[in-house]
Amino acid sequence: MIPHLVTVRHRRPDGSGLRLHVPVLPVLLVLSPLLLIAVLVGVVACLVVRVSPVGALRGAGQLLCALPGTRIEIDHGRTAVLVSVR
Repeated sequence: MIPHLVTVRHRRPDGSGLRLHVPVLPVLLVLSPLLLIAVLVGVVACLVVRVSPVGALRGAGQLLCALPGTRIEIDHGRTAVLVSVR
């Protein structure tokens, strides 16, 4: 299952917070030309280092399907960022 929503929470040093809900599909559609270029560059890089491009794409797909439910927290001093994938 591909993630549908990414929630980003940012806590500022003064204690106030900001929460962003980012839908994945519209962002993916807007950035699809860049994604196509990135995939082509990745395939060329795989061929240069003699790695199977199909295997690399399969691994990337498995990683994408494993993302739902992932939480990433970054604390630096009094500032914190939490990213959760649903």
